[in-house]
Amino acid sequence: MTVTAYRWTLDRYHRAIAAGIFDNQSLELLQGAIIVMSPEREPHAYYNTETADYLRSLLGNRVKVRDAKPITLPNDSEPVPDLAIVKPLGRLYLEHHPYPEDIFLVIEFSQATIAKDLGNKKLIYAEAGIKEYWVVNLKDACVHIFRDPMQGLYTTEFILTTGTIAPLAFPNIQLQVQRLMNP
Repeated sequence: MTVTAYRWTLDRYHRAIAAGIFDNQSLELLQGAIIVMSPEREPHAYYNTETADYLRSLLGNRVKVRDAKPITLPNDSEPVPDLAIVKPLGRLYLEHHPYPEDIFLVIEFSQATIAKDLGNKKLIYAEAGIKEYWVVNLKDACVHIFRDPMQGLYTTEFILTTGTIAPLAFPNIQLQVQRLMNP
């Protein structure tokens, strides 16, 4: 017997949400598969909030820092990253979530979901052309940096534990790596 999973399109997923089928469950769509999101524990929530505030203080009104809000990608994916630093397009986001061309940087805080964040999500973001993706590994106290997507893969990858880093879109801004893990 062959088992075939049902693949959701973005359109069907949006219609199901509008119809109330999912009863406000925390879900995300990854390559046509509906994924139930893990409950957010206190450390994850704390680091996410503190980093969002830190980024807002550094970047000001040049960006919109979106906390745990969907982004829409062309590969039948609508992930809900912990932080998405996007263009400040105002009311346009009433019509659609940010698309890849609207996104400067995506950040995931990871402890229990490290395999998903460094595996499937990394591939989804690279395939969609997200220019920069960071995984703050709370378990190992490091930040995985992924840049320069080409042909569905990130061509630049490195890990930081200390020092500073400038997001690609904002080379004049220096973020303290330790502030991402120990605000």
